[in-house]
Amino acid sequence: MNMNKKIITLVWACLALFSSLAAQEVYFPTGTYLYSTKDGQELYLDYYDASPESETTLDGKSKPAIIFMFGGGFITGTRNDKFYSPWFKKLNDAGYKVFSLDYRLGMKDVKTSGGISSVKAFRHSAQIAAEDLFSATAYLTANKDVFGIDPAKLVTSGSSAGAIAILEADWLLNNGKAKDFLPEDFRYAGAMPFAGAIISVEGVPSYKTPPAPTAFFHGTDDKIVNYKQVHVLKWGLFGAHKLAKIFNKNGYTYNIYRYDGHSHEIASTFISTFPEQIRFLETNVIRGMARIVDSTIDDPEVFKSSGPTNRRQLYSSD
Repeated sequence: MNMNKKIITLVWACLALFSSLAAQEVYFPTGTYLYSTKDGQELYLDYYDASPESETTLDGKSKPAIIFMFGGGFITGTRNDKFYSPWFKKLNDAGYKVFSLDYRLGMKDVKTSGGISSVKAFRHSAQIAAEDLFSATAYLTANKDVFGIDPAKLVTSGSSAGAIAILEADWLLNNGKAKDFLPEDFRYAGAMPFAGAIISVEGVPSYKTPPAPTAFFHGTDDKIVNYKQVHVLKWGLFGAHKLAKIFNKNGYTYNIYRYDGHSHEIASTFISTFPEQIRFLETNVIRGMARIVDSTIDDPEVFKSSGPTNRRQLYSSD
């Protein structure tokens, strides 16, 4: 599949994945804050505080805050989609604060007619989403006392397009391309991309400084956000399999959970992968251990689909 067809397929499949909401109990944020205005658009973040009586420390160390970026092909999606509520609540109950972000949807008004212009538009969308993450991070850092957070303990997470954004952001950050937004020495404490990739026009991604410890969750049959890679000359989309190879070769800390035979529904399996998330947060992020996990999982309880995802089945923890 050529590159521009790949982008068009990714966009429309993301729309199919996130268009059908199953009924979920609404879980309201503690507060909503304007963190930036860009291109005439007000960008907000929702703050979900750790639940009362939850354990907010581990081994005497405070737990990190989680920054989340929703999915939707850079066309659609919202920070306060009630679909995410059960996951936010589980994180809060486990003692983690959560921030769910607006970001600019760069593909929203783009006609994906094919050609290099579509590829460029998709890459631009990923980059401005990454910049919005940087701006939100700067806002949280400036207001650390308001939220009771440690800027050195911020973990990014994202689904599909949001996962692309957080991986793009950490790549840019660790190549000195976030100086207009964040201090040069700033680093994220961790990253949890669900079906993410890096979009590069510079060939295979590399890092001048080590990336954040990263927990990759990806289906081995994902053809939407490619599990391996797709590239033409220096243009490419590099998925979890390829990025894990780069991490392994350079001694970077990573966990990768390869869901055998699964497709893009892994972008939404927040509940069924929750134990792996918590172990990553506790071991790699809080305790700072260089724990490497490379696991191939064939789990019949993780929903498989060759078509549009049934959200109710995806999020079932039974």
